[in-house]
Amino acid sequence: MVETMIPVRGNSLRSLGAVAAAATALLLLFPVAETRAQGSSDACEDAADIAVMPSPVAPWKGAPLRVIVAAEKSFDGELSLIAPDGSVAVRSRERRGGPPYFWLAEVKSPAAGTWRVSLTRDRASAGCGAITRDIAVRADRPPSPSSVAGSVWPLRNAWNRQTENLFSAWIEKLFDAPLDAELSWPALHVGLRDPARNVLFNHLGLGEDEMKMVLRPDCADLPYFLRAYFAFKMGLPFGFSKCSRGGGGRPPVCVGWASIQSADALRPPDPPPVPGTPAPASAPPARPLGLAGAFGVYMRTVADTVHSGSARTAIADNNTDYYPVSLKQETLRPGTVYADPYGHILMIVRRVSQTDDAAGVILAVDGQPDGTVARKRFWRGNFLFAQDPALGGPGFKRFRPIVRGTDGILRRLSNDQIAKNPHYADFALDQAKLGVEDFYDRMDDVMSPQPLDPLRAMKEAITSLEEQVKTRVTSVENGRKFQNSGKGEASMPDGPAIFETTGPWEDFSTPSRDLRLLIAIDVVRGFPDRVARRPERYAMPQGRSVADVKAELQSVLASEFASRKVSYPRSDGSPWTLALGDVVARAADLEMAYNPNDCVELRWGAPAKSEEASTCKRYAPSAQRAKMTKYRVWLHERRRPPRA
Repeated sequence: MVETMIPVRGNSLRSLGAVAAAATALLLLFPVAETRAQGSSDACEDAADIAVMPSPVAPWKGAPLRVIVAAEKSFDGELSLIAPDGSVAVRSRERRGGPPYFWLAEVKSPAAGTWRVSLTRDRASAGCGAITRDIAVRADRPPSPSSVAGSVWPLRNAWNRQTENLFSAWIEKLFDAPLDAELSWPALHVGLRDPARNVLFNHLGLGEDEMKMVLRPDCADLPYFLRAYFAFKMGLPFGFSKCSRGGGGRPPVCVGWASIQSADALRPPDPPPVPGTPAPASAPPARPLGLAGAFGVYMRTVADTVHSGSARTAIADNNTDYYPVSLKQETLRPGTVYADPYGHILMIVRRVSQTDDAAGVILAVDGQPDGTVARKRFWRGNFLFAQDPALGGPGFKRFRPIVRGTDGILRRLSNDQIAKNPHYADFALDQAKLGVEDFYDRMDDVMSPQPLDPLRAMKEAITSLEEQVKTRVTSVENGRKFQNSGKGEASMPDGPAIFETTGPWEDFSTPSRDLRLLIAIDVVRGFPDRVARRPERYAMPQGRSVADVKAELQSVLASEFASRKVSYPRSDGSPWTLALGDVVARAADLEMAYNPNDCVELRWGAPAKSEEASTCKRYAPSAQRAKMTKYRVWLHERRRPPRA
């Protein structure tokens, strides 16, 4: 029999002073009674980098048993979950992801005893049979894990290829939905509280996902929240930097890093002051927090510290939370973050390969200031790109690995260490060398290596625009609800701060989102010209000239604009339906439509004195309208002004 837990390759971790962390990962990542692979050589499993994660961390018969099996390389196979009596409780051939690739299995009420996870690979070479894991399921409820001195949560595992693959698999499952479905939550905790989505639901056995913890990250917070949540459940290292936002012609820089072992992270919150009572000279210590409570407090600290500048640091900077990767299918996997130069952050949650009938797709999620978390496609309208050193390093990045040294202290790997580490080896500066058109052309090639049917590709772009318009419906509706709440008007900041501030304006105005929408409109309207510019990228119909194809695309574009519809609630709540072409035709009006103090009809560009505008009863103050007129040039020219 061959030991098949997470392999430590060579001396890579030892050279980084993380032997202790690696040993902990080998022992505790899987609470198993026995682990084995049928076969004569560990090369059978090493070739596929198999990782198995049962949940909860201490399985028992009173909680559902969930299992993720993740692999770095692609192969077909069947996953079975075998009960103690030898019967097959679950059998699945559904392989997801890519890369990493993974299988899922669940038993609602597992019997006590030794369960076996078996992954049988199709067409396996001689000597390489089923990969198996034995999982001990207790009859009684296990003791609850508790906090430890010197860390927000106890460390049991190490970041490496296998835990990264499990992170990607968990992310993809959490945001799983049909490709054509609209996936949107009013807050992140809505998804995390769903055991059908969250494989780590109550993983620690504390009832931690039933405590009604509220998590409303914005776009910059969201990747940190997801990474921290996974690390908390899995006992992995985590930390975050305190960074500037950039300005004055300089990119953001990070001036300090705090891990879960840092003193500030471990300090409990001060008790709330009693009104009218003088503060004591020495405040009494706060009541000790449980493990789940400490995590909740820690998330507030993270949210108060990180921001969009945290991801826009210079691309070669070592003192950062993220590092850049090359644009390849194997690197753009779930959990990879995208930082656009103007401050928006998204995280990849799924990659769909190109087929004979459809282009390849990358799906990502982002958070909005109002707490909304929504899934959207990669395309030029959602993922902005520009090369300007003053804006920082835009593009795709991954979380910098954190390792525990022999002294027990957590440290981040440098760019050179990542490049040489066989568990990663994906640090790259390629994106810094690409112009705007080169970047989008490269992404087209990554998502769809084979030439695209030009008509199908254009319809995909129209669908992406339609999704973006429907997302704006939610944002504007949230502003209408704010208007009706009686909380007054949103105070409008001055200058570039309209794109990034705090308070109701940040939550309910839409200048950044409208800028992206305007760019998206330009992209779709210009799609026929794009095909004509780069005909070699498309599977041009035989016997048709480029001019003929362009004319056909323009005709279909007009038809699609007329047939696709979107509805929004007017000020009185009554629905009003627009054709997608109506929204496109109102692009100039949308340059002045981001103010939440205006009625929603005005925010959708309704013509004055029209039936559509008849329900409008609210207008932004004249001083704010004057500012908007002055700032209109930014949206008209499709650019965000630099920070002062």
